[in-house]
Amino acid sequence: MEQQADTDGHPTGNAYIRWPLLTLLFFLILPLRAEELTADQWLERLGPALNMTSYRGVFVYGRGSQMHSLQIAHRYRDGMVQERLVLQDGGGGEIVRKGMEVVCVLPRRGQVRLDQVIPSGPFAEAYAGTGVSMNRWYTAELAGEGRVAGYPVVVITLTAKDGHRYSHRLWLEKKTALLVKGQIGYPDGTVLEHFQFTSLEITNDIADEEFEILSKGQEVTIPLEGDSASAGELAASDGWSLDWFPDGFMVAATPRSGRGQAIAYSDGIAAFSVFVEPEGDVQMPTGVSRIGATTVYMRALEISGGRYQVTVVGEIPPDTARQVAESVRVEDALALNEVVDDN
Repeated sequence: MEQQADTDGHPTGNAYIRWPLLTLLFFLILPLRAEELTADQWLERLGPALNMTSYRGVFVYGRGSQMHSLQIAHRYRDGMVQERLVLQDGGGGEIVRKGMEVVCVLPRRGQVRLDQVIPSGPFAEAYAGTGVSMNRWYTAELAGEGRVAGYPVVVITLTAKDGHRYSHRLWLEKKTALLVKGQIGYPDGTVLEHFQFTSLEITNDIADEEFEILSKGQEVTIPLEGDSASAGELAASDGWSLDWFPDGFMVAATPRSGRGQAIAYSDGIAAFSVFVEPEGDVQMPTGVSRIGATTVYMRALEISGGRYQVTVVGEIPPDTARQVAESVRVEDALALNEVVDDN
């Protein structure tokens, strides 16, 4: 079909319309490649991306009325994760992780007890996945696209199906599926806790020097140990057992430090830890406290004349934390009172 032209040789009529339409369709089709993935497929990419993507940047992290800024360098090389977090406000300090060893330096805090699982950045090890099918506990949906720290992202919502966990909203960088923004809260949209990168560079060009400890102060080192045993088997071997915890949670890590034992649990998204230790000379307050989405529930337990402190801490609702704490049973006081040598 011969194209029509005016007396000056310019295309006329439909020819002016055809090319802009084709160009518009071209640019509309390109972004759809990211949306070809389902919400579940994006979540499958999320876990590996958190550990295996190398990047540096600055993010803000808010819990309740508290807001902090942190600098992070994260590198995956030769099968090992290296990470350095530096507090940009408050008392300063830094956390450096090399593989399964974590060093924490808080210059203005004096002696530090580090009895808990250190998260990988603001994301927590829960997002690294535990093999649990999250569809049983969350409804995952695509919620649109956008940009965070200059990178195009896809937005995923995870709506909790029961009252034992919170809902989440996740912003994943399209190329790597790296989590660059996140919110935790209730299904009605109330946000309890959030983080967001304000600057970000996804790159493999991160030098060894970026993981050196520069702060001066009290250093505490703790190994992070994984264990494939069931929660009941693992706890019972350390002198205590847990009679109840929410369906869908599995043992994620077993940090050890000093007397007493701790076990961390995850459902693939949410995580909480249970600490059981002999009570010291100073009695700690009991009851519940919450900062943002993080709940701390403390309970005193007396068995055969011995007193123990039970602490549950994690991103679970207060009533769930209480039920977990009240289900702790001390079965072997001698094992629980053993001093664990970290050296």
